[in-house]
Parts: sequence; C-alpha cells; structure tokens
Amino acid sequence: MKYRIDYASELNPAQLEAVRNILGPVLVIAGAGSGKTRTLVYRVARLVEEGVPPERILLLTFTRKAAREMLRRAALLLDEKCENVSGGTFHSLAHLMLRQYGHLIGYSRNFTILDRGDAEDAINLLRTALGLADRKRRFPRKETIASIFSMAVNKRISLEEVVNEEYPHFLDDLEDLARLFEHYVRYKQEHQLMDYDDLLVNWYRVLKGFPEVRREMGRRFEFIMVDEYQDTNALQAEIVRFMAEEHGNVMVVGDDSQSIYAFRGANFKNIIEFPRLFPGTKIIKLEENYRSRQPILDLANTVIEYAKEKYTKCLFTRREGGATPVLYKARDEADQSRFIADRILELREEGVPLSEIAVLFRSAYHSFDLELELAKRNIPFVKQGGMKLIETAHIKDIVAHLRLLVNPYDMLAWNRVLLLIEGIGPKTSKRLMEYLKVEEDPFEALYRYPSKPSFAKGLNELARLFGELRANLSPEEKLARLYEYYEPIFERVYYDDHPKRAKDLDQLLAIAHKYETVEEFLADLALEPPEASVAEVEALENEDEKLVLSTVHSAKGLEWHSVFVISLAEGRFPSSYALGKEESIEEERRLFYVAVTRAKENLYLTYPATYYAPGEGRIFSKPSRFLEEVKDKLNPWYEKDDSFMEDEEDVGSSFKPGELVWHPVFGEGKVKRMADIDKVVVQFASAGERTLHLKFARLERL
Repeated sequence: MKYRIDYASELNPAQLEAVRNILGPVLVIAGAGSGKTRTLVYRVARLVEEGVPPERILLLTFTRKAAREMLRRAALLLDEKCENVSGGTFHSLAHLMLRQYGHLIGYSRNFTILDRGDAEDAINLLRTALGLADRKRRFPRKETIASIFSMAVNKRISLEEVVNEEYPHFLDDLEDLARLFEHYVRYKQEHQLMDYDDLLVNWYRVLKGFPEVRREMGRRFEFIMVDEYQDTNALQAEIVRFMAEEHGNVMVVGDDSQSIYAFRGANFKNIIEFPRLFPGTKIIKLEENYRSRQPILDLANTVIEYAKEKYTKCLFTRREGGATPVLYKARDEADQSRFIADRILELREEGVPLSEIAVLFRSAYHSFDLELELAKRNIPFVKQGGMKLIETAHIKDIVAHLRLLVNPYDMLAWNRVLLLIEGIGPKTSKRLMEYLKVEEDPFEALYRYPSKPSFAKGLNELARLFGELRANLSPEEKLARLYEYYEPIFERVYYDDHPKRAKDLDQLLAIAHKYETVEEFLADLALEPPEASVAEVEALENEDEKLVLSTVHSAKGLEWHSVFVISLAEGRFPSSYALGKEESIEEERRLFYVAVTRAKENLYLTYPATYYAPGEGRIFSKPSRFLEEVKDKLNPWYEKDDSFMEDEEDVGSSFKPGELVWHPVFGEGKVKRMADIDKVVVQFASAGERTLHLKFARLERL
C-alpha cells in the first residue's frame, strides 16, 4: 500500500515501530522529551491512511486542549478527516456515554452535572441539614470535604484512609464525615445529579455490569489510544480495559518515570501492570531525546536506575557536547539565593532570555528567600504552583501586625488585624478605626475603647501584644512573640489546612533572623525594590520576559534553556512527609527525574549546608540522597574566595568572651559568648543582653 506520508523519513525507528503497530495491545514507554505527541499524531494519520473510519478511532487525553491540538496536527499532516476522530478526556467520554446508557443504572438522559462549586454547595446544604455546621467544635469547610470525598472515590479507598493520610487533624470528625458522604450520595441519586467523579464511577458501573455495552463499545471504537497513561487512576485503567475488551486494539503512551500525581489519585501501578491486563502486549521504548544535552541525560538515567520498579530505559541524544550539570553547596539559604541570582544575571548577559530560565523546587515555600533576593536585584519573575510569599493570607496577617509597628496609622493594616479578633466584624472594625486614627497613641487607646464583652478579651490581648512588640527586640524576636499570639487565631481562621500553612510561618521566621530592623524586613517583603519608581514597577509588570519559579509538579511537560533545582536536602527534597515510606520515596525520585529533565542546556543543583530552624537556631542539613546517587555526574562549583568550612571557622572565631565592642544602635558592650557559628551574645550597658547576627550587626572592636 502506498502512503501519502513518508513515515520512515519523518520518524525515528522507535517512533516508526509504534506508528506501524496497529493491531493488538501496545505500550509505548515515552522517555522525557522523546517526541511522544509526534508519535500519537502520526499514528492517528496512519490509521486513517489504513482505511479506518476516523469516528472508529478514540483518542483519550487529560485535557480537551491536548486532544484538539493532536487532531489539528494530524489534519494538517493528512487531511481534515482526522478532525473527525473521537478525541477528548475520560470525563467527556463518560458524559457522552452516560447520556446514552445512564438509564441502565437509573439515570435519565437529562441528568445534571455538578461542577466543583455546585458540589461544594450541595455538601454545604447537607452539612447544615445534619446539624454539623453549628456545632461548638469546628467542622471542615465545604471545599475540604469535597476534596476528601473526591480523593476517596478516585483512589478507590475508604474515607478513613484519606483522613488518616492527608487530614489527620479531622480524625475526630470521621463518623460525621461518613454520615455526610452517605447523604451526599443519596441526595445526588434522588435528584438526578452527578459530580465529576460520578461521571467516571457511573460509566465504570455501566461497563462492568452490562457486557452488551462493552461489545457495543468494541464495535463503535475499533482503535483506542490513551495519552499520559502513567497519570491514570484505578477507575480510568478499568474503563480502558473494558472499552478495549472486545478487540484489544489499544495503545497507551506514558512514562513510568514521570508518574508524580499520586496525591491526585494517579496510580503508578497502572502502567507497570498494563501487560498483565492485556496479555501479548508489545512494549516499545522511545529513548531518543530531542530536548537535553547528553550530560543532563546521563544524570537523569542515573537517577532512575535506582528506582525499585521501572521499565529500564536509557535516554540518549544525537546533539553533541554540553555542560556537565553543576552542584552548588551553599553556606545557607541566603547564599543559595545569591548564587542563583548571580548566575541568572550572568546567563542573561550571555544572551539567555529570563523566560528561558526556571528555578524549580519541591514545595512552594522553598522559594521564599529567593523571592526576596530577586526583588532586591530587580529580577522580574512569575511563580507557578504556589503563591508568592507575600500573597498568602496568613503571611499577610503577620505582616499587617508588623506594619502597624512602623506606622500606627496604617488603617488597611488595622482593618486586617482587627477582623482576626473573634466578635469583631466589618462594622465594629470601621468604628474602631475611626476611634484609633485620632488618638495620639493608637496602641494605648485600645485599652480605653468601650468594648463589648464579645470582643473585649481579644482587644486587650492585642493591646498587650503591641506593648511587648514595641520593646527593643530584633525582628526575629518580635516575630516569635507575634506567633505565640497568632497561633490560636491561625488555627481558628485556617482550621482546615493550618498544618500545611505552618511551614510558611516557619520560613518567614527563618528569613527574619537576617534583619536588624522591622523596617528593613518589611521593605524587602514588599517584593518591589524600594528604589524603583512607579514607572519602573509598571514596566516590569508589562514585561513578557520574566524568570519562572515553579514547583516541580507545575513544571511537568515544560522545558527551559537553563534550570536550577534548589533546596536538595533531606526533608525538603525528598519531602519530610516521604521519609520512611518506600512508595513515597520512589515518587520523590520520579519527581526529581522530572525536574532534571526540564533542562535543555544548563542544569544547576543546589542545597544549603545549613538552614535556620525556628526554635533550634542554625542547624546542618543533610544533602538529598538523590545527590549522593548522581555525584559522579556532577561538577562541584566552588566560590573563588574561600571554602564553606574556612568561612565557618572565620565567622566562629571573630569574637572572644570579654572583648569590648561598639554597636551603632546599642553602643558599647562586652562579648559574653558565641551563640552559633554566625551569632554572638553581647551585654550592652544601655540595652542589656543581645544576640546579634555577625553578617548584619556591624560590630566594631574597641
């Protein structure tokens, strides 16, 4: 047969094999950057050229946009007939099929789909009806309940398992959550409603319970292709099995090494067990990489060699040369941030656009210190997969208190602070602000305000707090006291997810210890260079060329010229939540693999040798186990001046007990002892005992 497309010249040998293998089950293991989408597009075209009616082909993807784009490319390649291929998501397929077959399980053709907002509102109605909303003890918010229910359905596990794993602080509510779930399921059935999860559940029920529907599906869709199979959950894998039962003509494409969405319900085992579900499966590996230089691929191959369960593959490229990935051992997080900012500016000087550089991290709070450094250097950036430090509500709460110390007449800050007090709403807050703005000392005036019993205690506690914060304390000490006051408010206001938010507060405290004054701290937190004019700031906002900061999860599928993967220390990457759990460590390893395979030309791996832990001071970190595994593939970067250990000794031996010193604010004092490698305790005549950071204290010997 003569084909219109010259497949052999357009595809590499492995891609060509995947496109030519039409009959029977096929598993394509598509390594990072190996042309997976191209392979799927050409296979659609090949099937149509073989005479398969386009409407008999089913292409399942994870976004409608991906399906549309693939079919558009296939149409450009061959002809517009390719656009008649049935393409879409699992949910859109289930929706279409349930309109036709839903009656088999008690649904009319006119059932209503609940979007996430509708589902949350229905849960809220039932929560109120069951008397769970007005109990003395707080009950989870509707958004959190919807997430718990969804995870149980997608992972096909019990509510108890979900709460145990993800929301242990709700274990006391388990019985009520189970009761609410039963009512929610019944409510949807009685009112002919389905939420997004029900679409998959009910389509699975139809396929499982009615063999004639499975046969009909086999006739309707003679060839099935599934993209990103490593991201499917247990239900989706079962749906694929039933849909292809009649003929077995199913190709799934994915990369077991990039399965990183377990927290959403994705099941890594699906791609591993596909050959068992479909005996006779042909396995084809796409190993030629079109993205990265070989030294980066050598490192990536080493990362995944250590995986316990995998399809063995070895990524290679025909592109010659390339720089060895760099390892930078920073003294601390501030040094890590300085190194990254310096190197980014150098790359820009070398002609690399900022938008072609990315900094990747395991958790959103890992970039907070770097965000401040970038702002000081006037390096514009966008952040994906997490909010910027100052954008989070709980950090805004803390900053509002600090702003009042600098400007007691900042009414925006007063409004935020007052609304956190139980019993104070917008009207009371407005009256209080009218009162405070004419007082000579707003903090003292809090004691004199004619409070109602409902908020008198809270107002007095706030007044006491400000009295303590006005004392001559370092920003770190002020924050520590502020946290003591804020903790019960924090747990009340952010009841559902305060354990996850707490790390942000710890990180803020770790940053604060670098500053001598609250004013300096707040200036850097503003995330706009203090010297920048309004015009300059607006210009940055409109500028397309911005550095990308991203969690690794949000970076999947993307690529950049140069990539930094930061904070590669045990407890950070891999995450502390994964330590001691083999399956979780394996997922962290795959996450690291995804991170390093985003880089095309340059890859930098960094970690701080020490970091500041609230309540513990400066502690040494342990390099990530993943760095140990790839150390032979790395080029260590040393600063020209001195090594980390030499610097440590210099700082630690700077002052001896009994030495007389002069401080520009506190005056003359006597050194008592070294508190840490970079902190000294000094007894001042006027200010008492102070613990000072040597990098910022500007101490002089007398």
